[in-house]
Amino acid sequence: MKQILSSASLALLLALGACAHQAETPRSAEVSETIIEAVPAELGMVEPELETLSVTYDREAGAYQIDWTVSQPGIPVTLTVSPALDSDHVHTLATHLTETSFTWVPPHGLHGRHYFTVVPVSGLPLVAATRVLPLEQASNFRDIGGYQTEDGRTVKWGQVYRSGAMPLLTEADYTYLESLGLDSVVDFRSIDEREVVPDLLDDRTGALFIANDYSIAALMQDYQHGDGENMYAGMEEMLRPQYRSMIRRIVADEGAVLYHCSAGQDRTGVATALIYEVLGVDRETIIQDYHLSTELRRTQFEMPDIDPADYPGNMIVQYYMAARAQGRGAEPLYTPSGASHIVQFFDYIDAEFGGAEAYMKDSLGLSEADIDALRERLLD
Repeated sequence: MKQILSSASLALLLALGACAHQAETPRSAEVSETIIEAVPAELGMVEPELETLSVTYDREAGAYQIDWTVSQPGIPVTLTVSPALDSDHVHTLATHLTETSFTWVPPHGLHGRHYFTVVPVSGLPLVAATRVLPLEQASNFRDIGGYQTEDGRTVKWGQVYRSGAMPLLTEADYTYLESLGLDSVVDFRSIDEREVVPDLLDDRTGALFIANDYSIAALMQDYQHGDGENMYAGMEEMLRPQYRSMIRRIVADEGAVLYHCSAGQDRTGVATALIYEVLGVDRETIIQDYHLSTELRRTQFEMPDIDPADYPGNMIVQYYMAARAQGRGAEPLYTPSGASHIVQFFDYIDAEFGGAEAYMKDSLGLSEADIDALRERLLD
């Protein structure tokens, strides 16, 4: 029997991030957050001369714009770039800079990861990198590293990545991703979604592929009669096997871990919020990071052209066709009442479990030692 999606079902699928295929002009700039390295105890009283540092990448020009603020006008700084925080290959871009911005075009084009360090004449340096990876045809593919925790530690760069679906990666994209040292790819998508857009990254990199079969209809069941509020309630239980596998692969410390869903915003957004909460990132930062998905999705790369006749009865395909016809793309992640989905989820997880750490212990079966290992693995 032919399946027909109700309007409520379509609304849920939209909220869950099954993405419309549409023509969309790629955004020209992507902005990273300020990253500050841990301060050695003996330097803790040094008066900071640098206050903020940010990096903007102009996709069309292939240029990085580095901007910083200083405590007093005219403080000279040195600007360096390296392919990793602990790399021996550090290139000095400029010395004795008294301006507070610098534009740099890398000699090898779009691909590669760049970390920028601004060093003042005294005080402590600041380090920043673009959060979104420099990929040609990916959507919402970013590094979860760089944020500071409330106790002053920093989430490590280059250890864990998050993304949307990846059906249209180019050869250059695959070449770049092969350099990340991926150990595992954890796919949060349903069997319906994976039937349409299977992962290929694990085949190209040799990474372990992890997924659990479930129907998207099961994820929709409790929401079809809802009002759009508290839409994530229950997702943490539905995706318990995937979330458990994700944490275990991170703790295993055998290489970088990538996890993703279709849009990289809902199932992936919840997973990222849980990790950040346990690591000690403040909730305001977590909420801001969650909402970055609206601007960082490139929906034209989340779904290839498909013929619905090739997937009879596939509810995801029905959704894609409806979304395409209506021209829907990334939408703000707020409820009809104007509440943030992730704020409501935090309220729910606090009430049901007593917080993210309690959820990981009670529902995912993680021990105190596992939680400690997660923090040790991901925090500097």
